[in-house]
Amino acid sequence: DEQHIHYLRVALSEAAKCVPTPTAFCVGCLLVARHPSISDPPVVLATGYSRELPGNTHAEANALAKARGLFPARLSEMFPRAAENRPNIESAIDDVLAHTDVYTTLEPCSVRASGLAPCADALIAAKVRRCFVGVGEPDDFVQCEGAQKLRAAGCQVIWVKGLEEECLTAARRGREA
Repeated sequence: DEQHIHYLRVALSEAAKCVPTPTAFCVGCLLVARHPSISDPPVVLATGYSRELPGNTHAEANALAKARGLFPARLSEMFPRAAENRPNIESAIDDVLAHTDVYTTLEPCSVRASGLAPCADALIAAKVRRCFVGVGEPDDFVQCEGAQKLRAAGCQVIWVKGLEEECLTAARRGREA
């Protein structure tokens, strides 16, 4: 579907912002909300890319952190029904995230060599409904089972066809395969 390709291309533009490193991939991520309080088109909630935020961060974790950091007024403006009758902003953003799709250039990690929390776990905790993936994570660093982990938790994983080589090239930018 062209809309999914479009969003994955936006995620690729996020991946292009990464500072390459020999010990990690360059990944881009986009959170797209399809909340009942909005009509089409869906709303881009947040974007992220690898190492964007301090602490050896991954694209999906950065996008989630930015979404959770939306000021209450901005969240209420974007999703008025999500903010109604919510005791606090955390429950409103949780409601929005439950109606959010993730577009990521590389399969969300299931284990981190650094020991930090895996992105698949963060997406599961956020209760995202669907995850659109450009390409599976190659086993350059670890054996990834992010897609399996997401599916087991009830998240639909959709492999977007047609951009696999572009996503893999972006992931490995700045280092040998």
